[in-house]
Order: sequence, then structure tokens, then C-alpha cells
Amino acid sequence: MERHIQLTDDGSHTIGLTGTNVTYHSTHGAIQESVHIYINAGLRPLLQQHSPLYIFEMGFGTGLNALLTLQEAIAQQRPVYYEAVELYPLSAPEMQALNYNDLLKTAAGHDLEALHSAAWEEVVPLHPQFSLLKKKQSLAAYLAAATPLFHLVYFDAFAPEIQPELWSAAMFEQVAARMHPGGVLVTYCSKSAVRKDLQALGFTVEKLAGPPGKREIIRAVKG
Repeated sequence: MERHIQLTDDGSHTIGLTGTNVTYHSTHGAIQESVHIYINAGLRPLLQQHSPLYIFEMGFGTGLNALLTLQEAIAQQRPVYYEAVELYPLSAPEMQALNYNDLLKTAAGHDLEALHSAAWEEVVPLHPQFSLLKKKQSLAAYLAAATPLFHLVYFDAFAPEIQPELWSAAMFEQVAARMHPGGVLVTYCSKSAVRKDLQALGFTVEKLAGPPGKREIIRAVKG
């Protein structure tokens, strides 16, 4: 499906699917959404607890979550190992049109371009504090193979009404099997069915205040 660059309310870009209302981030603000959910609720509480901190992201997308994580790892001088899956990577022109580097004042070599140009299917050390492995495959295919155990999961798939197969109880069961006890899953989706499925798998589920335009988000801790 054709994609386009879209400006959000905090001045940062997102990607929209042309002819639909579907966007990769909240139109109320892409950067503020990612910081609120994945960095503040997910990364920062765990970064001092594990060395390295193992993170899995469902949906590499624009690379914004990975970029914010890279910046935080460098700022805090804490090592992070980051794996992500993405079936439909951005093209170079799409990536270059995004304004994250300017807004976040990234350093050369530790910027959005470095993340997107990193080789696929192999671990790439982008910084002494950050290693990245990108897999061009579906979540189901990824989970069917051996993976490390993760301390933190960024579950950033498209909404359940768009990709229901990614939000099934069976899929969450497989994700949970790849997480350490005490591991944390954070997501923007707070639907009751998602909360109940996670609770049935032994997660302690918290509903936290959401970013602008979103009433609640989920932070789930594996039992």
C-alpha cells in the first residue's frame, strides 16, 4: 500500500497509509507518544536493572522507538541489545524525509540513517552501548525460531482491528515464552480483550495514563 509522510501535532512526522486513516503513530504527536509509552513506561524503569537490557520490538516501522532507545542507552551509559521485526521496511527516500534527526538533535552515526542502513539479519553494533538485529519477517515466523529471552517488549503493531492475528491470545503466549520472569511488555493498546489475554498468561497488567489523545496504555509484567 502507498505510504506518505504526515506531520503530527508535536511537529514530528509519522507515516500514513494513503487512502486510509491508518498512521504509524498518534497524529497528536509521534515523538511524544513514543517517549511516553516506550521510553518512560518501558525503558527507563528497567535500564539500570539489566546489563545488557534485551529489548524486542514488534514493528520497527519508522525506527523512532529504536532511535529514542539508542539515545537513552548512550545518555545513561547502559548497554542495550535490540531486536525488531519488520516486513515492510521504509525506503531510503521515506526515511530521509522524516524529521526525527533534526528534532532529537542526533549525532552522526547514531541517527535514524544509521538504524535504517544497518544490515538486516545480523547483529550490528551501532555504539558500545547499543547493538541492533533487524529481521525482515512476520512476528509468527520470528517466534517460530529460536530467540533470546527479553527483559522488555515494545508491542507496537497496528491496531487489533487492522491486524487481529497479532493480538491473539496464542500470539501473546508465544511472546511471553520469549520473556524473562519479571519482563515488561508495553503497548499503546488498552482494549479489555488484550488485558484479559495477558492476565490469563500470568501477567500483572497496569493501565497507565496515556499520551495526548490516548486515555490509557498498558504496562504488563510477566509473573
